[in-house]
Amino acid sequence: MPAKGKKGKGQGKSRGKKQKKSEVDILSPAAMLNLYYIAHNVADCLHLRGFHWLGAPKGKKGRSK
Repeated sequence: MPAKGKKGKGQGKSRGKKQKKSEVDILSPAAMLNLYYIAHNVADCLHLRGFHWLGAPKGKKGRSK
């Protein structure tokens, strides 16, 4: 019966420098064009950009049957 060899451990993630996140301009022409297609009104636009307000209606999660 052949002896079982040791299983090698996979190499972990390298611990190099973290990638720096670039600043994103939410008012750039490309971002505005994208927003034009996904937002339905001004309130929706602000909500999608992260400007929430108190008492905002919360979206339903999941499908209703």
